[in-house]
Amino acid sequence: MTEKRQTAIPLSELAPGGRAKVLELSAEGLVRRRLLDLGVVPQTIVEVILRSPIGDPTAYRIRGTTIGLRREDARRIMVEPL
Repeated sequence: MTEKRQTAIPLSELAPGGRAKVLELSAEGLVRRRLLDLGVVPQTIVEVILRSPIGDPTAYRIRGTTIGLRREDARRIMVEPL
């Protein structure tokens, strides 16, 4: 049985209700530090909870906690949809 592997996408492209596994962070400096502090590390499962009516920010569930991220920051998180 061959395992199908989807290509990586930015977290900002994941639709509400979608789940994905974090592959890598391309953020730098304070933004990278903040994301790491929030638990956004490789292999972590992230779920899109709710997108604001104007599209920014979006609420994500990470390690049992709900956090809000701006689209600009979510674009720097590459994930593999589950």
